[in-house]
Amino acid sequence: MPQQANTPEGNTGQRAKRAGLLGSSAAKFESLQQMRVLVVDDIDDNVDLLKSLLRRSGFTNLVTAHSGKEALVLLQECRSEGLSAVDAVLTDIMMPGMSGHELCRIIRATEEWEDIPVIMITANSAWQEEVVRHSYEAGATDIMFKPVRKVDLVPRVISALALKQERDLRKNKERQLEAELAERRIMEARLQHLVGHDDLTGLCNRRRLEQQLEVAVFRARKQQQHSALLYIDLDQFKLINDSEGHITGDRLLVDVGNLLRRQCSPRGLVARISADEFAVLYMDISEHDALETADALRKSMDTFRFVTDNRHYHIGASIGVSVVRPGDICSGSEILARADEACFVAKTNGRNMVHLFSAEDQAMATLRNAIQWVPRIREALANNKFKLVFQPVLDLRTNTVSRYETLIRMTADDGSLISPGQFIPVAEHMGLIHDIDSWVVSSSIDVLSKTDRSSPPLGLNINLSGHAFQDRKLLPLVKRKLEETGVDGGRITFEITETAAMSNLSQTRDMITRLRQLGCRFALDDFGSGFSSFSYLKEFPVDDLKIDGSFITNLINDPVDQTLVKSIIAIARTLNKRVVAEFVENAEVLRVLKDYGADYAQGYFIGRPSDTLLPAQ
Repeated sequence: MPQQANTPEGNTGQRAKRAGLLGSSAAKFESLQQMRVLVVDDIDDNVDLLKSLLRRSGFTNLVTAHSGKEALVLLQECRSEGLSAVDAVLTDIMMPGMSGHELCRIIRATEEWEDIPVIMITANSAWQEEVVRHSYEAGATDIMFKPVRKVDLVPRVISALALKQERDLRKNKERQLEAELAERRIMEARLQHLVGHDDLTGLCNRRRLEQQLEVAVFRARKQQQHSALLYIDLDQFKLINDSEGHITGDRLLVDVGNLLRRQCSPRGLVARISADEFAVLYMDISEHDALETADALRKSMDTFRFVTDNRHYHIGASIGVSVVRPGDICSGSEILARADEACFVAKTNGRNMVHLFSAEDQAMATLRNAIQWVPRIREALANNKFKLVFQPVLDLRTNTVSRYETLIRMTADDGSLISPGQFIPVAEHMGLIHDIDSWVVSSSIDVLSKTDRSSPPLGLNINLSGHAFQDRKLLPLVKRKLEETGVDGGRITFEITETAAMSNLSQTRDMITRLRQLGCRFALDDFGSGFSSFSYLKEFPVDDLKIDGSFITNLINDPVDQTLVKSIIAIARTLNKRVVAEFVENAEVLRVLKDYGADYAQGYFIGRPSDTLLPAQ
């Protein structure tokens, strides 16, 4: 290695290293020369001398003061006017009004200035040691004696400025570190908040609620304290979300969240636990007070009106209540499930109601019994235990049957048939209805493909559930089955209830349009059962109106029903739609319907549902 250092290449490397160090030192010295120095002396000649010595050494950022008070004013102005800070102070000690020692003490006592180096300058005297002691006690960084020479002044000023620069750098790093730590703490707090809160409404989320439910269970067991959970389901959210769009739906959820927060906080913990479901947990509350609180909340939701583009919506809410009592053996998730069950009962009992969970409750028992249908439905889907039956539809103009309505049944283990009223509601609640809809559609088209295609061809009315139009697989399924079987789409009429159509307005209209493009027809079932029937009718591209059976069963004796049926038929004529009357039980009703101008009729008088599909006749 020593030999390499003596080589030309080694000497070049050393020279480059020295040049780099010199360049770095020069750059640092230039940065020190740009720092601000305050010169304080009551004698002009002394001020001019110090300024001259510093300027000849490259220091250009110099300010002067002729007294201690003036120096303080300059320091203050640098702060208030946003000027560059003073980086060093050269001050005489003996000055009238305020000595250099007093000035130094004030600088050290002021937090913003405490790091500024202060170099004291005084005349050489017999009291030199005393002056030095007093100067350092006052907080001086260095002391110089007159006469001041450049060779002494410049190194000391450079040293003082370097000290200030180092302190500033350290403080900046400390401030940066503090800022980073503060930002990290803020981010951690935000993350912690997000973990336990809903993004949209700012309410607690399901995770936070479940944690607090475990606290409620603990208090019930250890402190003999009652708690109550209110499970809130918005009755009309889906209608608004589908008809007005998701942005408006989100605004509704925020408004409901604010309503709950105002009414239930701070005593109640308010949470959003799913799309349109909320919950409120009350600690230390009796069953009686919990039910009163729930009913008051129900009334508030009942009177609440959501307004968008001058359209007013009534929302309403069904509320289930689950009370945690001392001695209860349950978990937080079980409390939530109980409140959910109670809410479901409130909804099925007519909505806008409050229901208290009870293990002995018959409605709860019915719900739990319904849940037992789930494996039976899954088995029927897997093992083809569903069956189609067909009810004839009579053409009143020709007195012939060329169309049937398909109805689904489940085959029990003993071979008997189970009506859809026993399993369809469960399938809808448990998310199995899409599979049943798909089975009905697929099987019905298969039936059509096997029937006699002689003129006139048989047609089928296929019932769809209210959830069918939310199933993205329905349209591709119909298209594929029609292509595979060669069945004409015009032989298929899909039926959807008026209630289901109204609850999914935009999706219903879109799906009807797409299926009609395949040649399929549509019938609006149970027409007249809803208050909005006539106002929405012209918006739906349907072909047939099936008058709700409640208007037909007592048609002979009820003049109101007669008027309504006549009105429906008249409106259908105006809109060029056909009318089908259900629940025709006798010849007299059939005769009246013919007189009124109805197009089709079906019911037990025409024919009961059967697994036999007769050719058109």
